Amino acid sequence: MQPMISSNPNRVLRLGFVALTDCAPLVMAQELGLFKKYGLRVALSRELGWATIRDKVIHGELHAAHAVAGMPVAATLGLNSVSCECLTALVLNLNGNAITFSADLWKRGVRDGATLRAEMARTRGEKTLTFGVVYSFSSHNYLLRNWLLAAGIQPDRDVRIVVVPPAQMVPNLKAGHLDGFCVGEPWNSLAVRAGEGCTVALSAELDPLHPEKVLMVRRDFADRRGPEHLAMLAALLEACAYCDAPENHAALISVLARPEFVNVSEEVLRCGLSGPFNVTRKESRSVPDFCIFHRHDANEPSADKAGWVLRNLRTSGLCNEPALLNAALGRRVFRADIFHSAQRFQNASKPEPEHQNESPDQIATY
Repeated sequence: MQPMISSNPNRVLRLGFVALTDCAPLVMAQELGLFKKYGLRVALSRELGWATIRDKVIHGELHAAHAVAGMPVAATLGLNSVSCECLTALVLNLNGNAITFSADLWKRGVRDGATLRAEMARTRGEKTLTFGVVYSFSSHNYLLRNWLLAAGIQPDRDVRIVVVPPAQMVPNLKAGHLDGFCVGEPWNSLAVRAGEGCTVALSAELDPLHPEKVLMVRRDFADRRGPEHLAMLAALLEACAYCDAPENHAALISVLARPEFVNVSEEVLRCGLSGPFNVTRKESRSVPDFCIFHRHDANEPSADKAGWVLRNLRTSGLCNEPALLNAALGRRVFRADIFHSAQRFQNASKPEPEHQNESPDQIATY
């Protein structure tokens, strides 16, 4: 029997997040007072990795969480966990990941899939390369596998793919336990700035506008505490718009750099937000859509975003019953209906304009 979440409206809502640049909407909803604006009492809880997030949501220790887009589907189906009906009514961002290889592979001439395949052929029998992803049912796993397959490398035969928490990627790369990884920011940029890695591919270019993180809740929370869920979604929608606006990035970077949030330097965080994005210590690129929080209809948990998750889960072979990965499951987990209710709730909560005589730079940008 699944544990119950209290329906007490005065209870503090616990929201989990992992230390990544794309936790920004949760952090800024708290810092800007947006949760309070919608009548919520929220405590943010920084977690080590995605398995912890999954288990704490399933067992009721977290009411909601920043989660990889495939997690609500995997939890609902009981893939690598107990089965628990979960859903998302908000996509927090699109894109935001990269594939980074060790400095050693870079020195050996590896720049892309073709040169990786050539290096693997040259060193066949010496070592099986090991690459890290953050979670089995994450975009990172799908992106890395698809990138390898496009280069003629079989991910289940020619290399090892292991799960490593995001913040542990760089230490494991430095120690030689990993030869590369696919992870979200700021961990690619940290590896590059530290001289431990070089970035060979960006998810914004590999699979543009792919869904990345979502707000995950248990279905019984959404059913029994609907008004609080809608208020949370409304606050986070405002926060997503704030995070997407370039004029807010300096403030956003300053907050995320704090020890209780991502805890890396502002310089490293800037790469994945304002840019330019450093692919090596000497080379940088401008990537305007590296991470999208609000534009391009990012936040709606639409059928196409659900389809992306289900399609990649099916082709990965990680679900033993692929017939379950159908449109009905997509609609059950990716709840566009609740999202639209939250939009209406948000619009109904907007106060009348009071700043007709003020200049735009005097009004906070949300």
